[in-house]
Amino acid sequence: MPIKSQNQADLQYEVILYWSEVDEAYIADVPELPGCMADGDSYEEALKAAEIAMREWIDTANELGREIPKPKGRLLFA
Repeated sequence: MPIKSQNQADLQYEVILYWSEVDEAYIADVPELPGCMADGDSYEEALKAAEIAMREWIDTANELGREIPKPKGRLLFA
């Protein structure tokens, strides 16, 4: 059954934030949602953009009938 994500409590995925010299921006990577990344001029902007990207990722997966991974919390391989 598809998961509907409409609030922040549903977005319990690990987000990795780092500075990218190449992009000259902070990058927010969501490893549990393949290809889900965002950027911003600050940590805060990158995190807010990641929340939007996660919602859009989940909404798109729902529309396409794809499985949405359950959040695992802290990942040890990152």
